[in-house]
Amino acid sequence: MNYEVIIIGAGPAGLTAAIYSCRAGLKTMVVESSLNVSQIALTGKIENYPGFPEGISGVELLERFKKQAEKFGAEFVSGELGSIRKNERLWEINVDGRFYSSLCLIIASGARPKELGVPGEKELKGKGVSYCATCDAAFFRNKDVAVVGGGDSAAEEAMLLTKFAKKVIVIHRRDQMRAAKILQDRLKGNKKVEFFLGYTVKEIVGEDRVRAIKIVNVKNGQEEGIPVEGVFMSVGTIPNTEFAKGLVDLDQNGKIVVDQEMKTSREGIFACGDCRNTVLRQVITACSDGAIASMSCQRYIEGLK
Repeated sequence: MNYEVIIIGAGPAGLTAAIYSCRAGLKTMVVESSLNVSQIALTGKIENYPGFPEGISGVELLERFKKQAEKFGAEFVSGELGSIRKNERLWEINVDGRFYSSLCLIIASGARPKELGVPGEKELKGKGVSYCATCDAAFFRNKDVAVVGGGDSAAEEAMLLTKFAKKVIVIHRRDQMRAAKILQDRLKGNKKVEFFLGYTVKEIVGEDRVRAIKIVNVKNGQEEGIPVEGVFMSVGTIPNTEFAKGLVDLDQNGKIVVDQEMKTSREGIFACGDCRNTVLRQVITACSDGAIASMSCQRYIEGLK
């Protein structure tokens, strides 16, 4: 089946691109992955997206984006992306054995949580090790838990966990967190929160489930063991761009290299959102990227026609 635009990814960037493309009268399809869920769906409450002064859940905001894209005519297909190849003027993609083609592609495949890579992490994943407080916080009611990370996401996860856990221990390798001041102030004002700044995680201890976490002081190398029953990782993300290797240029971190018009190194392919090289990864910047990618795509198609 032929389209004018195929968008790979159904997060804020991809859905915004779909809204703009459909409103421009372009036949548009969005590929939704069941394996790589948009990170916004894992966010309990978003407070910095304009128009929602009381905040809105990530799931609800994502549903609103999708409903709006569908209203303007976007078609959706669920499945995992296979091959991508150029067939004369058309780009052809394989989604679970089904083939679709379009004049241009917009890659908005997002990113996924990064693993810390310490002993015990993989073995205890799902047994106390989690990458999503929104998903798992309720399982740790009245228990001591640790949050590893120092950015906005780590601070937000820690705050959410205070609603359930008895104690929330924040561990960060630097002497000061990188999170926004308002988030840090909330954590510091919460009696349930304890900080271990200037520490790294050496090991997660446990057999059938998490029992403790071993940490190391960055300055003096002193080790310390802390009894916890849950460890929440919030140490960054990895772009979902494995399929793009050899297709478009990637930077040293695996992110797609684009210019200010969201053009990649390959004519007819654009990229937007967390999968591309950007200095800020927020819902609002992903939406901006999606709008720009769509406009660039429209101009490209006009040139072809």
